[in-house]
Amino acid sequence: MHIPEPVETKLRQLASAGKTLNCYIYDTAPMREKITHLCDIMPAGVEIYYAMKANPHPAFLAAAREADVRGVEIASLGEAEKAVAAGFSPAQLIYTGPGKTVEELRWCVRQGIRSIHVESLTEAHRLNAICEQAGRTQDILLRINANFDIHEAQTTFSGGSKKFGIDEEKLADVLPQIAALSGLNFRGLHVYAASGVLNVADLLKNCELVFGMARNIEIAYPDMCCDIINFGGGFGIDYLETGCDFDPLAWANGLQQLIDEYDYSGRAFFLELGRYLAADSGWFCSEIVDIKESRGKKQVICAGGINHFRRPAALAINHPLTIVRMARPPLFDGQETVHNEAVYFGGPLCTGADKLANNVHVEAAHVGDIAVFGFAGAYGLSMSNIEFLSHARPAEIVLG
Repeated sequence: MHIPEPVETKLRQLASAGKTLNCYIYDTAPMREKITHLCDIMPAGVEIYYAMKANPHPAFLAAAREADVRGVEIASLGEAEKAVAAGFSPAQLIYTGPGKTVEELRWCVRQGIRSIHVESLTEAHRLNAICEQAGRTQDILLRINANFDIHEAQTTFSGGSKKFGIDEEKLADVLPQIAALSGLNFRGLHVYAASGVLNVADLLKNCELVFGMARNIEIAYPDMCCDIINFGGGFGIDYLETGCDFDPLAWANGLQQLIDEYDYSGRAFFLELGRYLAADSGWFCSEIVDIKESRGKKQVICAGGINHFRRPAALAINHPLTIVRMARPPLFDGQETVHNEAVYFGGPLCTGADKLANNVHVEAAHVGDIAVFGFAGAYGLSMSNIEFLSHARPAEIVLG
């Protein structure tokens, strides 16, 4: 993994301060460039929303706003308030996710957010009651748990029993009930099949199946028009650096062909992208505090673990890793080092689950060097077990 020169310069400045280094460094220029590129290549009608669950730091929200995303996808009242504080209007927010509370829904209706994506009949009735009490109507999308999935995805959200959405085979029963709720204005579908997809053809097949679903609904229920279709996200990141990056232009061209085939021009197509936009704008940097050999394998212990960077352990993957050499003198003769071998990286926590990387090949590492994990701009600190063992919270440093 190549570390950009400004990131390494800042890292060395921080390391020279004499304190054990453990931090995130952010440079949101890659995120802004990606948003601009996507806006340039997407078919007419595609609206890009920043899924702020990937990284709610104000710098990332500012970058999304500066790059002219259509708005922000939120999944809690706390996210809504952060988005508004960052300068987005409530009308630029779309609310997804299960388990929305009365307080959250009431805020959304009162503030007039763009759309609420209903996950169940209970939620539909709860929202309808709030709308009736407020004397308002609310645009909604109905989230569907489709009866198909994407097998090679990092995470799947459809197929089988899921907490997300309403099972596709129940639509004949559910749709008439949704249509009867006077406070809800049905605008279309939200079908998010998978996350972390690198194969463009897989995601386009998902789009084709969703278009077919929308067509069938409009045939069966002529008064219900799916003029908004939310595909969720799904654009993958090549964490293993295999060279198989997701090709957004191929996806955009394929989507245009489907729009033409189904005669769906004039409709809106939501993309809620988080990881794809934010991942390569952040690095988790943690000082190596110990190295020891245990039964034939080196154990490298960093200042921060899953309390600060949980994603590698949670998803059982390795992030790209670079060791920044600090040339610290050894504490004693024979102090363990790493030389051209596969090792385990963990943190200081009292649990065997505290894994940052495993079986990762390292050319050289010494105590005092800095382990830098790439693609850490998404699902980094906010996803982590921050309070476990009460270690100090790592700094988040924004370049520029």
